[in-house]
Amino acid sequence: MSSASLISIRDVCKTFGDFRALEHVSLDVAAGERVVICGPSGSGKSTLIRCINQLERHETGQILIDGVELAVGSKDQRRALSRIGMVFQQFNLFPHLSVLDNLTLGPIRAKKMEKHKAEELARSYLERVHIPEQADKFPRQLSGGQQQRVAIARSLCMEPDILLFDEPTSALDPEMINEVLDVMVELAGSGMTMICVTHEMGFARKVADQMVFMDHGEIVEAATPERFFSQPETNRCRDFLQKILHH
Repeated sequence: MSSASLISIRDVCKTFGDFRALEHVSLDVAAGERVVICGPSGSGKSTLIRCINQLERHETGQILIDGVELAVGSKDQRRALSRIGMVFQQFNLFPHLSVLDNLTLGPIRAKKMEKHKAEELARSYLERVHIPEQADKFPRQLSGGQQQRVAIARSLCMEPDILLFDEPTSALDPEMINEVLDVMVELAGSGMTMICVTHEMGFARKVADQMVFMDHGEIVEAATPERFFSQPETNRCRDFLQKILHH
């Protein structure tokens, strides 16, 4: 994939002390493409997506969003970063704010949107994640699955072009996982560019255009889901899939 990539990652390295979290990682993601990143814990998956939105700073290599390099501090960089939304493992909602206020905070503060417009937007996204009736509740009054759907709606309120998901279902009880995955499947169907770190392989088969397997800070394999699940090329990937698909 050439310059048509919306996200272009070139030879990125990241260390934490002596620990090499990312080792010469390169990846291209086209607009509208859905990429699922999997791998054992400590393989660098979360670090990679945290570097994409600069929650972590990579030391060497380049990350480009639509041709704009994420190097420190330019106006273009701020604009590029504002195109990226992120959904975390923990929901990171403000406990003292209602659901509606959690959703309108970003648009009002960062985009200077008028309150009534922000509320309209927030309600439309709560509709989209199937919990419009929860607008006036506080996070503690919601189940984990509902809180995560609020977190997704909050990201959508910033109208990003790219959504990053960092193990969005791993903090949830099993019976709540599907309600979050269903919303993510719908989003994928709407053409949103998505990078998801997840172990939910059924979801991956359904929505991914590209599967990426990481281990020890490197991309070991990248392939279409058909190829990835039926003919993984490396033993490391085969072992991982065997463990995860049969557990």
